[in-house]
Amino acid sequence: MIESDTIKLLRECDAGIKMGVASIEDVLDYVSNTDLKKHLDRCKNDHEKLENQIQLLLDKYHDDGKDPNAMAKSMSWLKTNMKLAVNESDGTVADLITDGCNMGVKSLSRYLNQYKAADETSKQITKRLIELEEHLAHSVRPFL
Repeated sequence: MIESDTIKLLRECDAGIKMGVASIEDVLDYVSNTDLKKHLDRCKNDHEKLENQIQLLLDKYHDDGKDPNAMAKSMSWLKTNMKLAVNESDGTVADLITDGCNMGVKSLSRYLNQYKAADETSKQITKRLIELEEHLAHSVRPFL
């Protein structure tokens, strides 16, 4: 049970990071404020570092990880492009990022509760990812 929950939790973190990185990449070209761009770049880099740790653990379990849900990814892309077509501003970018972070925190918290038997390492990684999402949402508030 521990190994099964551990793999499932790591897979969800893997998918969440991929979704987060893709979302940041989707909006970076629209950012004009250098401070906002720095926050987004730093968070993207932090996500990628955590992704490498997750991949090492998944490799240990001979698991390929998980891609984000195709429907969720498509809906996110559509929402991003529609909102930015109407209002191409740093405020819109901050709004989109905040929504994404909040959804990520909610999902990751749910998975952390769902996969209670996961090992402590994967739980700590999940908590670290939640912290990254919360920090990014907080750091973009001045741009809303």
